[in-house]
Amino acid sequence: MRTAYSVETVRAAERALMARLPDGALMQRAAAGLAAACADLLRRSGRVYGSRVVLLVGSGDNGGDALYAGARLARRGAGVRALLTAPDRAHEGGVAALRAAGGRVDGADRVSTDLIGRVDLVVDGITGIGGRGGLREGAATLVRALEATGAPIVAVDLPSGVEADTGEVLGDAVRADATVTFGTYKPGLLIDPAADRAGALHLVDIGLDDELPGVPDLEALQYADVAALLPVPASESDKYRRGVVGIVAGSARYPGAAVLAVGGALRGGAGAVRYVGPGADAVIARHPETLVHSGPPSKAGRVQAWVVGPGLGDGTAAVSAVADVLAADVPVLVDADGLRLLDASVVRARTAPTLLTPHAGEAAALLGVPREEVEAGRLAAVRELAARYRSTVLLKGSTTLVATDTEHTPVRVNPTGTSWLATAGSGDVLSGLTGSLLAAGLGPRDAASVGAHLHGLAARHASDGGPVAAQDVADAIPAAWRDVRA
Repeated sequence: MRTAYSVETVRAAERALMARLPDGALMQRAAAGLAAACADLLRRSGRVYGSRVVLLVGSGDNGGDALYAGARLARRGAGVRALLTAPDRAHEGGVAALRAAGGRVDGADRVSTDLIGRVDLVVDGITGIGGRGGLREGAATLVRALEATGAPIVAVDLPSGVEADTGEVLGDAVRADATVTFGTYKPGLLIDPAADRAGALHLVDIGLDDELPGVPDLEALQYADVAALLPVPASESDKYRRGVVGIVAGSARYPGAAVLAVGGALRGGAGAVRYVGPGADAVIARHPETLVHSGPPSKAGRVQAWVVGPGLGDGTAAVSAVADVLAADVPVLVDADGLRLLDASVVRARTAPTLLTPHAGEAAALLGVPREEVEAGRLAAVRELAARYRSTVLLKGSTTLVATDTEHTPVRVNPTGTSWLATAGSGDVLSGLTGSLLAAGLGPRDAASVGAHLHGLAARHASDGGPVAAQDVADAIPAAWRDVRA
């Protein structure tokens, strides 16, 4: 499992570790890991000896890491040039080490970017995890000029200009091809829009683990974590012991939503799917194994979890269906139209688990804020939604986040998916899949996390680099499941 910690927690851990180490040892560990990662990138496109490396160096320890790493590269025959954005506040030991190794040091304001010449690698050490706001104008201009060279950019700890704790990008920021981070991941490396600027992530062990608390701020499940959570039927299982999920979805206008939600549910681990709604004919035509009922949901038969909302519309029948489902004493997943029709006070009063699965626009409506605010601050939005509705919330998007209203519980971020997943109906498949996991016995946080992980993997399988339709994603869920188990 990948875990991420806030800047405050990382700083405290670093102070505790430095108190037990010789002076400067922690920075040397970081610099050694950074230099190794840079050398590896240079070898992929040529070699370290004779390569041209430009260091963008700010003040403080982040710049020191870059300078000491540059010194190591210079000693291996690379031509290293450091451009100091704050010459009077640059790390003195790092500057001296680079010069001693044969590197060149210049003030960034004294260098004409069109005379830099050939560049094989750029190392971004302008700001560290304590930086706030976007890059200053001079640094932003320098970054744009070096980006134009086409040379790969390696960020030190995180791309300069992004917010380490939130993943926000509040101005100009570096877009890195790779980020070498130290000790632990930072939330901004895993959450968009900042994560989109981090590139490939390389974690360097600097001995911080023993100083970090047991509960991180953020976590991302990996294959082994998901495999351990997948429901597997026992030898004595039957379809009812495996769980029955109820789907309330679709309308005369959107019958396909019912088909897609049921399709996701049938592949999600539950033993049976009950469908309630006007799309029964379309559902049975596509999925004849489905149990159908004309409604209301409370009369459809026993279920272990409900999914309500995809393609439901906003008529009186839809309003009644949402209210009926929320009155049930089983876990309920609310998606799409169901989010517009729910009564917030009813959701907060429920004793059985509730899982809300909005995209950014729906989350904005639930919070009463502009969509842009949610997209810019996804971590704050998902936490606020979970607290306000006393529910588990899966916030869909380029990085899917899962938060609960339980204090000191890490937010989960899903690392799988593809941009081709932004297609009509994919959310309906996710709702059915996740609801099935709820019915199979997973708690709402685990069901949401596993559902998002499998959904993203299924999209990768179905897409294989090309366009994908929602039904393709549903059909690829078994392959994703096998992939995780393997």
